[in-house]
Amino acid sequence: MSPDSAPAPVPVPAPAPAYAIDPAGGCPHALNARLRAQGAVADVVLPGGVPGAVVLGHEALKEFLAHPDAAKDARHFPALHDGTIPPDWPLRVFANAQGMHTADGADHRRLRSLVGNAFTARQVERLRPRIEELTDTLLDDLARAAAEAPDGVVDLRSRFALPLPMSVICELLGVDPEHRDRLHHLSHTVIIATDTTPAEVMAAVRELVELMGTIADARREAPGEDLTSALIAAREGDGDRLSEAELIGTMRLMLVAGHETTLNLIGNAVRALCTHRDQLALVRESKATWSDVVDETLRWDAPVSWFPFRYAARDLTVDGTVIPQGTPVLASYTSAGRDEAFHGPDADRFDLTRPGAARHLSFGHGAHYCVGAPLARLEATIALERLFARFPDLDLAVPEPELPYLHSFIGNSVESLPVRLG
Repeated sequence: MSPDSAPAPVPVPAPAPAYAIDPAGGCPHALNARLRAQGAVADVVLPGGVPGAVVLGHEALKEFLAHPDAAKDARHFPALHDGTIPPDWPLRVFANAQGMHTADGADHRRLRSLVGNAFTARQVERLRPRIEELTDTLLDDLARAAAEAPDGVVDLRSRFALPLPMSVICELLGVDPEHRDRLHHLSHTVIIATDTTPAEVMAAVRELVELMGTIADARREAPGEDLTSALIAAREGDGDRLSEAELIGTMRLMLVAGHETTLNLIGNAVRALCTHRDQLALVRESKATWSDVVDETLRWDAPVSWFPFRYAARDLTVDGTVIPQGTPVLASYTSAGRDEAFHGPDADRFDLTRPGAARHLSFGHGAHYCVGAPLARLEATIALERLFARFPDLDLAVPEPELPYLHSFIGNSVESLPVRLG
C-alpha cells in the first residue's frame, strides 16, 4: 500500500478536563451521572487547587477500596508535606487526623481491635432497649413541638434525626449531655461543611480537640462503663497500644461517624418514603421490611457522598484508569449506588423490592468497612419503624425540590426537614 493510500489516523479523543469540586456541594446525583458517563474514575481539582481523583463506579470503587496500594496513611501524599499545599488547607484535617481511619496494616488492626468489640452485632443488640426508649421520648417531644407550632410544622432533622444517634454515641463514649450540642456544631464544621473558610476550620479543629481532651480527662477522673474509659484503660495499661493523639482521634472518629452519617440516613429515608408513598405502602402491607428501607436508602441516597481520602501508594490502575502515585482519591458512595452498570438501567428509581440492593458500598468495603454499621442499621430501623407507626400520615411540609441541601460535597442530605405529622 502506498503512503498516499494509507488510512487516515483515527483521532484520539482528548481526556475530559478535571472537574473542579464546588465547596458548596449540593445534590450530587446529576453531577455523578455526568461524570460516570465519562468513566468510572475521574480527575478532579480539590478546593485550594489540589489535583486529585474520584472513583465513581460500583465495581471500580469496590476494587479500589480493597486495593493493597490504596493507602490511608497520609505519608503517601507527598504534596501535603513538601510545601506544595499550604498549612491552612481546609481538607488537611482529613489527612492529619490520627486513628484507625488514617492507618494501614498492623496499625489499623491494632486500633480497630480496641473499638471493634463495642460494635459487634451482639453488643449492639444489647443497646436496643435504650435506643427504643430514646426514640419514644423524642417522638413525644416531636408531637408536643408540632402541637405548639402555629402551622403544625416541625423540623424532623433537628428534633429527631439528629438527637437520636447523637445521644446514643455520646452515651457509648461517656460524653456528658452539656457537651453534645457544641460537639455536633464543631464536628459539622470540621467534617461536613466544606464551604467553610480555612480559619473557621482550624479554629473548630482546635476547639474540638480541646473539648475531646476535656471529655477524656473527665473519664480519667471518673471511669465508667463507656468506650472512652475503655480506650483510656488500654492506653494506660499498655502505653504503646494507643497514643494520646490516637485516643483523641479515635474519640473524634467515633463521635462524627457515630452520628452524622446516621442523621443523614434517617433524614434521607424519610424524604424517600414521603415522596414514594407506594414504597411506604409496601412496608405497611408487609411486602417489604424496614431493613429494606434502610438498605435501599443507603444505595439510592447514601448519607456520605464523596469521602476523602485514600492515596495511591504507587501508580495503580482502577477500571483501566491509571491513578498516579501520591494522588489523593475520594470515594463516591452516592455515585456507586446509582451506577447503572451494576444496579441496572433503573438505578435512579427508589425500589424496596430491588434484587441485590443490599450489595451497596455505603458502609465501605474491605479492611476499613464501617465498624459502626450494625449500630447505624439498628438506630435507623428503630427510628423509621416507630416514627411511621406513631405518625402514619407524616409528610413533607414543603415540596421536596425546595428543601435546602447541605453545603457539602462530603455529607449528602438536607439542612432541614420540615414535616407535618398529620
